[in-house]
Amino acid sequence: MEVAFNFISFVFFLSFIILLHTQWRKKAKPRRKLPPGPWKLPIIGNLHQFMSDSQKPTHHVLGELVKKYGSQGIMKFQIGEISAVVVSSPAVAKELLRSHDLTFTTKQQFLAIKTLFYNGLGVSFSPHGDYWRQLRKIFAMELLNAKNVRSFSSIRHDEIHCLLAHLRSSSGQLVNVTERIGLLMSSIICKSAFGKVFTGREEFLEQIKEISELLGKFDFADVFPSWKVLHSLCSNKNRIMKAHRKVDRIIENIIKEHREKLESGDCLIDVLITQMHKGGLQLPITHDSIKGVILEIFSAGTETSATTAVWAMSEMMKNPRVLAKAQAEVREAFRGKEKLEEEDMDELPYLKSVVKETLRCHPPVPLLFPRECREETVVCGYTIPFKSKVLINVWALGRDPKYWEDPESFIPERFEKSSIDFMGNHFEYLPFGGGRRICPGLGFGFANALSPLAHLLFHFDWKLPPGDTLDMTEINGIAVTRKNDLLLIPTPIHLC
Repeated sequence: MEVAFNFISFVFFLSFIILLHTQWRKKAKPRRKLPPGPWKLPIIGNLHQFMSDSQKPTHHVLGELVKKYGSQGIMKFQIGEISAVVVSSPAVAKELLRSHDLTFTTKQQFLAIKTLFYNGLGVSFSPHGDYWRQLRKIFAMELLNAKNVRSFSSIRHDEIHCLLAHLRSSSGQLVNVTERIGLLMSSIICKSAFGKVFTGREEFLEQIKEISELLGKFDFADVFPSWKVLHSLCSNKNRIMKAHRKVDRIIENIIKEHREKLESGDCLIDVLITQMHKGGLQLPITHDSIKGVILEIFSAGTETSATTAVWAMSEMMKNPRVLAKAQAEVREAFRGKEKLEEEDMDELPYLKSVVKETLRCHPPVPLLFPRECREETVVCGYTIPFKSKVLINVWALGRDPKYWEDPESFIPERFEKSSIDFMGNHFEYLPFGGGRRICPGLGFGFANALSPLAHLLFHFDWKLPPGDTLDMTEINGIAVTRKNDLLLIPTPIHLC
């Protein structure tokens, strides 16, 4: 009896000591201050708040939620099993992309990215590390070196003149500007990166639109990764796999054609194939690496530049004052010239401001791809937990009234006497992202949007079809495009 009593006493004493130690640790350890956020439901988290207004693009929904529930432009939310933080403040974006850039440099790989982009083996989605640095270096040296950049201007010139010829033949008729600009950009990208326009380009363009839409959706498998038994029933996996098979077949044909005619290694694909065969790199390039790069170049280069050019034309048609001013500048600068040269584009400061304002109002990728927090980090006084997904709302940054006067209006003049650029140093304006993962082809993309616009304004007058009210509704996707194609009527003009 006495032994039992002593044992029970010992257990109580030990429990008391453990309780004291636990309370001491709680007091000794500073309490984390997590970002504020909306109330959430069991299991689904904040999914109901996204679904309640499914007609709005995700960046709009997140922007409104941060205004309502966030603090200092930062908000924590839960989508199923995924803990995420969204940032809509330039000050917080600066902390993330400059002070803590290395912590947030790895991009989250969702099901669609893993499947469509070959497990993230391209430069955009590969994890931060030696492989990414090696691939980015090859990309910069072989695609964006000085020689190639100069040659791109002649490619743009030839392709733009093909577009102008088509428009002249369609004088007075309704033209699908969205479609024609998409074909133009794809031709420029094809000849710049692949040496020529490949077979199956039109089908590839259709699949790029499908991929953009898939990347802009929440997938059940990503939101509830542990519910594997339901993935086959609730996920977009079948749709993703179907798009992957179509794209993979076209990319295989591109690589096969380049292998059969491999000579001097003029374009990026030839260089990658040569490097794969030669070896000698710190980390070998594989067949899937080349596939990932091809898809990234074509999708990013075509979709973003085309989207920017189409939105710029849309905004000018919606704002006749801006259209008249930009058109007058172009026609005055090139009056008497037979053709517009790339080096003369510096004479178009207002048109450049139109493109910059378009990038502010309609950033091609309004939500930067989610980045994964590699270690628990304090940002602007708030703790970002390890493994959290961080989204930067570029669209919201460009509409912050603390940094932009009358942010909802399209006013290109705001850039005329401003030092703000898109190189990632002004965190209220990040159309191409920032930090280590900033888009490496931002200058190329800007030129691809600016030059076609100059030619379209110089050679044609434009009007809307009768009764068109110019619907500016956006469609959800990783690159946010117009819901309806832009249809306009061109009239060729002849200047002295």
